[in-house]
Amino acid sequence: MQNVFDISQLDVRPIENQLTLAKWYPFENGQCSDVKVEQNATRRYIVLFGCELTGSQVAKFITSLDLPLAYHRICCFEAHQSLPLGVAIEISSSIDIKQSVRNTASQVGCQGAVLHTLPQLSVAGLLVMDMDSTAIEIECIDEIARLADVYDEVAAVTAQAMAGQLAFNDSLHQRVAKLKGIPLSLIEPLKANLPLMAGIKALCVELKTHGWHLAIASGGFTWFAQAVQAQLDLDCVFANTLEIADQHLTGKVLGDVVDAQKKAEVLKSLQAEFKIAPEQTLAMGDGANDLVMMAAADLGIAVHGKPKVVEQADTAICHGSLLQVLYFLTVPRPE
Repeated sequence: MQNVFDISQLDVRPIENQLTLAKWYPFENGQCSDVKVEQNATRRYIVLFGCELTGSQVAKFITSLDLPLAYHRICCFEAHQSLPLGVAIEISSSIDIKQSVRNTASQVGCQGAVLHTLPQLSVAGLLVMDMDSTAIEIECIDEIARLADVYDEVAAVTAQAMAGQLAFNDSLHQRVAKLKGIPLSLIEPLKANLPLMAGIKALCVELKTHGWHLAIASGGFTWFAQAVQAQLDLDCVFANTLEIADQHLTGKVLGDVVDAQKKAEVLKSLQAEFKIAPEQTLAMGDGANDLVMMAAADLGIAVHGKPKVVEQADTAICHGSLLQVLYFLTVPRPE
């Protein structure tokens, strides 16, 4: 293949059979939109991932993405040996294109993200993540409530909070109050068998291998966060402490609540403690309570998130393994 890239060259073969791995190809036309791109347009990187990409899929994505942007270069890269190859496209745009990229990528059968910078796996970084429905598949308070047969009562309070009728702190205290009197023996099996989210273990292993620091900042409970910490070899965890008396829950939370603002403070504090460059900070979560933390990071990642969270996050993984976070950390930097 020539060093200059033309989308008409792509066909139904796998993309790796048509582009040399980790090599950036300049676009022949340089501009694939009839709409004029403003002079103050900034460089960004579109990342296509999540399936075995063919040249035809990439070509269809490019021709379908009818936006005021200029194309510069394209690159096929390997994020991890167990993941399909990803494709990165360097572009310039003066508008927010992330939703259009996600929608168009979905139409051609993959996932799409837009990166403003290119954080690097090989450089020490920081990942702070939510726990419930992010690092693990369940919401611990819901599972405790089910075991104690008070799920409907807890769910009613959760619904109020989700509807914006109740602040997170108030919601937490009210839900925990419903758990008063539950014996630890009833929930011990839950702590011992927390279901990790698919791919999170492999992701943490890969990040730790490259000197990254990992932490949980959760509105859940230390009892479970510490169990996840042991499984994933995390540096530290921040969560809420349930008061216990005579081996039973008292229905109270001890100390300050880990809320949205506290999560963001945790990220900034750990960034300073570990001396991490701002562009090497990541945060991921699934709920509105994670958005402040995600905004404080250089890259906020929605993980199978609520629609509002996916909409506001920098990037999103809506399907598949969390190992796919590596797609955002392994785009080769253009020379």
